[in-house]
Amino acid sequence: MSTVTREAIMQALFALVSGAYDFVTASRRLKLWDDVAPGDMPALFQFEGAQDDSLYEGDLLLRRTLRARLFIYIDAKDESIVGASEINAILDALDSALAPSSFAEQVANRQTLGGLVSSARIVGPVLKDPGDLDGIGLIVVPVVIVLP
Repeated sequence: MSTVTREAIMQALFALVSGAYDFVTASRRLKLWDDVAPGDMPALFQFEGAQDDSLYEGDLLLRRTLRARLFIYIDAKDESIVGASEINAILDALDSALAPSSFAEQVANRQTLGGLVSSARIVGPVLKDPGDLDGIGLIVVPVVIVLP
């Protein structure tokens, strides 16, 4: 059983993703987009409300997984700016941040959050709303973390 705590893992994930882009606001407390002023965007919120799962590999190996969702809001009210372009730049930055960084991680093709976990990666559909209709762009990014 791992001695690494969920809190240490979530702190490491937040440190990694919050530094991935020039976010004006970053928090581990989720806010609704109406509660975030346009001047405080782009804003990143790490939501940790999902349950952790147990995956069995073969008959014996138990793998615990944690799930987080990254909610990102952008100000898309300026019609001269394409919200989808900023969303693509943010997603590229998150992909880069979650890419393997050390040599050992590159060999295994896994981001380990500094050796705390077996892997942390974007898994599943990413919701992209460029804000064309209401002026607030939204990205929801699912992150799955597999513990050792």
